[in-house]
Amino acid sequence: MQGTQTGPRGPSCKMSAVLFSSVVRVADGLPLSASTDYEQDKELQETKRHLKGLSKKLGQFPDRCTLKAGLYNVNFTSALGVGYLMVCTANYPNVLAFCFLDELQKEFIVTYDSKRIRSAVRPYSFIEFDTFIQKTKQRYNSPRSLSTKSSLADMQTEIRLRPPYQLSAEDLQAVSGSSTRPPSKYKDLAPSQMLEPVTLPGIVSCVLSLLCGGLNLLRGVHAIESILQNDDEDFNYVIAFFLGTAACLYQCFLFFYFSLWRSIKSFLALALICLSNAYLYEQRNVWQILFHVAVGAFMTLQIKLRQPLGKAPDYNV
Repeated sequence: MQGTQTGPRGPSCKMSAVLFSSVVRVADGLPLSASTDYEQDKELQETKRHLKGLSKKLGQFPDRCTLKAGLYNVNFTSALGVGYLMVCTANYPNVLAFCFLDELQKEFIVTYDSKRIRSAVRPYSFIEFDTFIQKTKQRYNSPRSLSTKSSLADMQTEIRLRPPYQLSAEDLQAVSGSSTRPPSKYKDLAPSQMLEPVTLPGIVSCVLSLLCGGLNLLRGVHAIESILQNDDEDFNYVIAFFLGTAACLYQCFLFFYFSLWRSIKSFLALALICLSNAYLYEQRNVWQILFHVAVGAFMTLQIKLRQPLGKAPDYNV
């Protein structure tokens, strides 16, 4: 299976095949596992060097990319702080390539927990995963033997709806250069902006925040009914209730999704919750106001604690 050669360029130029694959940590490019290969083709070795350079800058690219490098293609995906890369021949179908990476991703996530991945300090700490890579590579190099027809159809639909980003020579030069700033045209799609896994306190805070938002919405609707029935009611109460609802829902959004100035926005939402409740002093008792403010503060803390995966600490390798 490994090391088969049929001339100066090896078998890769004559047949469609997966040639090499690796798994890396997105935060710092630390290689976690890789397939073992002995291919000596110079162009393939150059493509592998491109792959190695890309693996150190995955946080700067979208979560699904393709790089065409002569006779070979480099494809990679990233999720939950881990990147999965592969080199295949240029004529290897895109659908099979990303199905192959998807299988690696699913197995790696099931096999290793995120805490162990973040705490790894040595290269190839999960080298035993190579066994699964090799078996999967062998299956995908004989596509007729694949039994995952439904997965292939799903991936084909997904690629049609959201095609992989095509890396250019300009992107490759940016990787080879000294600049560490992500190219602006796709920096908002970078997987480094994915957030850490949700914790139980985070779920509790979201439930409580949604409860407060629902209570505000309900009181706001009742306030509108009162205004319709009694003209001297203060319409500002309605605005205060609805602003409180919006602030609670926005905090939930900030908890689940990355946003620039995320922490500052969560503090501004907390300030809005405090101000709206202060204005509603005549509509609520002290304990109700304290409950709404405490939930808002707890939600703000959880947003602050749930950091993007790309902000993981540096590790000495």
